[in-house]
Amino acid sequence: MLVLRLLNVVAPAYFLCISLVTFVLQIFLFIPSMFRDPSTTPLFSPALLHGALFLFLSANALGNYVLVIQSSPEDLGKGLNLGKGSEVVADWLDGSRSPGSALPSTHFCRLCARVTQRHDHHCFFTGNCIGSRNMRNFIMFCLYTSLACLDSLVAGMAYISAALSMSFANPLAFLTLLPHSISQFFSGALLSSEMFVILMLYLWLGIGLACAGFCCHQMLLILRGQTRYQVRKGMVVRARPWRENLQEVFGKRWLLGLLIPVLNVGSDCHRQKEK
Repeated sequence: MLVLRLLNVVAPAYFLCISLVTFVLQIFLFIPSMFRDPSTTPLFSPALLHGALFLFLSANALGNYVLVIQSSPEDLGKGLNLGKGSEVVADWLDGSRSPGSALPSTHFCRLCARVTQRHDHHCFFTGNCIGSRNMRNFIMFCLYTSLACLDSLVAGMAYISAALSMSFANPLAFLTLLPHSISQFFSGALLSSEMFVILMLYLWLGIGLACAGFCCHQMLLILRGQTRYQVRKGMVVRARPWRENLQEVFGKRWLLGLLIPVLNVGSDCHRQKEK
């Protein structure tokens, strides 16, 4: 438990550091050096267009990240009927549902010390539990983080291709880039800044693929009307049309949330909270 609590503190700090490094590399290295085209007008220059795209992806990723943390499951727990007596408290500490809880998948997290309705899982990178209130923002966070990493990966590969005069037309070139770069770095033929960018390329690839895979798997569970907690506990859920399952998570204003980071104001769980 001590290791998990430590990870719950270190993981968010690690994510913020990676985000800051990515922002600095994009704004101060990739865009000025690789997307400068004097033949085009400044308004439609590739540097400006790429910078606007990166800022859009980063703003959505960071905005939804903040909303995941801000939409704390603790607020949901205040409205639950947790009951009284030592038996009910023991049920919550054991991770099971109390008799007075509103939903069968309501769960008490020991790391957060919070109650979450439609508990899905505990995310260490946000230091928060993912449930009915912040599920939509969490999926948008994973989606835009994956896209931002892909954008940074492409920009970084273009920078390395120009700096080292190499081509990535052959797929094996990217796979063999790291071992060749390590040997060149220790022989003094590669700058430390270029080596750092190469390491970031593989980090962006790993984070992007992980977030994309996690987002796709989460969407599959939503279409089925399930959560990770329900699958892990073997709970049987009532079969509903997939459109109702999507509307429960994304709400009626799903298009607005797809473009800008906003709270899930159109969902059923938000209307229940207002009541």
